[in-house]
Amino acid sequence: MKIDEYMVPEESDISCLREKLKREVISELDLNRDVEDEEVRKVIDKCILRQADTDYIPLKEKLALKVEIYNSIRKLDILSELLEDDTVSEIMINGPDNIFVEQNGIIRKTDKSFDSPYKLMAIIQNIASSANRLVNDSNPIVDVILEDGSRVNIVLSGVSLDGTAVTIRKFPKERFDMKKLTDIGSIDEGAANFLKMMVRAGYNIFISGGTGSGKTTFLNALADYIPEDERVITIEDTAELRIKGVDNLVRLEVKNANVEGSNSISIKDLIRASLRMRPDRIIVGEVRDEAAIDMLAAMNTGHDGSISTGHANSVKDMMLRLETMVLMGADLPIRAIRQQIAAALDIVVHLGRLRDRSRRVLEISEVTGMENDEIVLRPLYIFEEEKASKKMNGGSDMSRKTDGYKDKDMWGIDMNENTDDIGPLLTDIDKVDKEFFNGYSASDFEEVNEKKEFGRNKVRLQREGRVEGRLRKINDLMNVSKLEFAGLINIYREEAF
Repeated sequence: MKIDEYMVPEESDISCLREKLKREVISELDLNRDVEDEEVRKVIDKCILRQADTDYIPLKEKLALKVEIYNSIRKLDILSELLEDDTVSEIMINGPDNIFVEQNGIIRKTDKSFDSPYKLMAIIQNIASSANRLVNDSNPIVDVILEDGSRVNIVLSGVSLDGTAVTIRKFPKERFDMKKLTDIGSIDEGAANFLKMMVRAGYNIFISGGTGSGKTTFLNALADYIPEDERVITIEDTAELRIKGVDNLVRLEVKNANVEGSNSISIKDLIRASLRMRPDRIIVGEVRDEAAIDMLAAMNTGHDGSISTGHANSVKDMMLRLETMVLMGADLPIRAIRQQIAAALDIVVHLGRLRDRSRRVLEISEVTGMENDEIVLRPLYIFEEEKASKKMNGGSDMSRKTDGYKDKDMWGIDMNENTDDIGPLLTDIDKVDKEFFNGYSASDFEEVNEKKEFGRNKVRLQREGRVEGRLRKINDLMNVSKLEFAGLINIYREEAF
């Protein structure tokens, strides 16, 4: 049987049908007791199939309705599907009708929307309450971490002029270690080994970079090199770090003010408290205000091997930003501030996001001290882009030298795969029975669109080209005293020469 295309319901009809079915499902559920997820799914199937007896509903719409109704009742409505999509790295909500995602490195607008501003607000309250956070007109800006580790920033309407804004940063389910970062070309093996020795020897390291450059991911990878017998204290605005291999670990998180506007605990307060907790190392997830002076003080008072991150466009800019942040909390002479920075920091690692949207280590510099009242930075490694002509003439391809990534682009898409030959997902809807309906999800039918999107990305990458390059060693480390104290100097010299 061939279904007339004019029989396919309009989007407005599907929206009304969704609300109708949702009300029917809720009315059939016994909400006076705990209802299992499987029972909810069975009731949804029953209501959809009953409706299909009187109204034609395409199979794809049936599957989509099943997922959407379940998510609206048991999860985070339309956000659930996006959160479960591993190709989505960022979700941006600008009011109930404008939802954008970053997918495979490209930002695009989705066709999804909330039924009303009230529905969006209900989802926001659900998210905030899950982390014991309060969001209302008196406290309109809130940061929350979801159970899967995703970071949520909420700004209510009134502060956000075009409607409530929600930004969700998703992190990879599989934790990135330094080997994986080396495999995907974010850092060279030589530079990774150098940083490994810096961490083990107790050099104070600061990671700088722009938004989305991978600072938290890189900090997690660096922390793998911390000796397991040390006591480590992490301090964060919202808990994002995933430190592994350290048993004696204390994790501290900022506490927002209560309803009365009191009892808040800032990063500055936590750094001061951590100094009385006998730490070997202090890791500050990100420093962005006057807490910088307390972080520098901690690094200067016997807590070698501490690590922190901050936003900046270059290593030099990071030094200037640190000066500004210290001035927020203390009226000190610039020279005294620079002396504190030069004494506290040993190594600065700068990350960046290149035009092909890949995240790379762009510079590793040593802070060698002061000269003419200026902080002296000594570049150790610099990222140098390979010229296109060199690659065409047989130059090395750094991004494909490791097993498992050969002939794949920055997102792991097989560059040799024929994306046109995807195979039929469904050939005859008349052959589909209830067992098929219960066994598949709407995501199965999104495969075609995903393949097309991958194909478009492939064409774009082939046209624009991946940024090829490597971290070139410029200088050797000048201050080797900590390497000598840790007994690693001979290993460093073997690596260096």
